Amino acid sequence: MVNLVRYFTDHPDIRVCCILSDRTDAPVLKEAATLEVPHKAFTRTEFRQADPVLDYLGACRADWIILAGFLSLLPGAFVHAFPGRILNIHPALLPAFGGHGMYGMRVHRAVIESGAGKSGITIHLVNDRYDEGRIVFQQEVTVEPGETPESLMHKVRSLELEHFPKVIEQLVRAT
Repeated sequence: MVNLVRYFTDHPDIRVCCILSDRTDAPVLKEAATLEVPHKAFTRTEFRQADPVLDYLGACRADWIILAGFLSLLPGAFVHAFPGRILNIHPALLPAFGGHGMYGMRVHRAVIESGAGKSGITIHLVNDRYDEGRIVFQQEVTVEPGETPESLMHKVRSLELEHFPKVIEQLVRAT
C-alpha cells in the first residue's frame, strides 16, 4: 500500500483518501500514519455489517476501493455501493490458484507443487466471490527449476509493485 500512496502522492487526478484494515495491528496503519493518510481499523463484524465502513468511505469521498492484502470476502453491500470500482490483486494467475484460502505463501507453494511453468499477478474487479471478478490485467513470470515459494514470492512481488499502480491509474482515468 505504501507503494500506491507514494505513486499517487502528487498525482493531479488521483489520491489515496484513506487506508482501512480489519486488523488493529496491521502494519499498513502505522505506515499510513507516517505518510499522513487518514486511516482506521474496523472490526470484522463492522466489515460484515458494511454500513460503518461504507459511511466512513463516504465521508472520505472514496470513488474506488483498492484491496491489497485484504483476505476476507467483501459483503455484497460493498460490491453494490462501488459497482465495477473495487479492485484486487492476486499473487498468481487466475482462475488457477485462486479462491478461499489461497493467499500468500499458500499460493506460491501450490503453483510450485502443481508443476506450473508460469505464475504472476492477476488484477481483477471484485464481485461477491473469492477471486472470480473480471480480470483486467495479468503479468507472468517463469517458474524456474528449483524455484522455492520464497523466490517465487519475490518475483511476483516485484510485478505487483511495478504494475498495480499503473493499472489502477488506467482504470480510474477511464471512468
